[in-house]
Amino acid sequence: MYEFALVGAASIAVAFLVARRRFPIDRLNVGVAGLALVILGFAVTVLYVPVDALIPVLNSYWLAIHVAAAIVAGGAFTISAIASVVFLFRRWRERRRGEATDPAGMTAALERAAYGLVVFGFPIWTFAVLAGAVWAEAAWGRYWGWDPKETWAFITWVLYAAYLHAQATAGWRGARANWFGVLGYAAFLFNFVGVNIWIPGLHSYAGV
Repeated sequence: MYEFALVGAASIAVAFLVARRRFPIDRLNVGVAGLALVILGFAVTVLYVPVDALIPVLNSYWLAIHVAAAIVAGGAFTISAIASVVFLFRRWRERRRGEATDPAGMTAALERAAYGLVVFGFPIWTFAVLAGAVWAEAAWGRYWGWDPKETWAFITWVLYAAYLHAQATAGWRGARANWFGVLGYAAFLFNFVGVNIWIPGLHSYAGV
């Protein structure tokens, strides 16, 4: 988890730098930088364990393939989630103040960014899940066993699939669709933190 968090923070930064070239989301820079620093601090203070030899199940080239895909997708999902949260906040504030328009177009840009990043990250997450299944067959002799990690990876996949479906359906644009994006990211975070630390299973290795 320590190494994943370090590279994940870098992936978040890269995802933001790439996304800002396509979407006008520069106002998110402070939030993104702050989140990356929090992740780095959490990694150093909580997740670090002394380096040890890989256990046999991890000594596979599928490690790099599966984890790299999850990290890239996670970076895109993180920026999408930040955009969705800010989008929902701005919509709430607009309704509270009775504003009917968004002169700067920031709210619409946030929705486009959130959607575009999930469109990019979802196929990569799908590949990460499939690569994990192939690796599981090589390591444990079965492609899928409803291990807690596998289950929450699937829940994350379903929520993001629902988000994309909601965005593609005319009646589910805007706030309702973006809530699926936030829920998908919450499942992604729980899969990384909660499952690894609190729920025992085949993915629970020594330490963190």
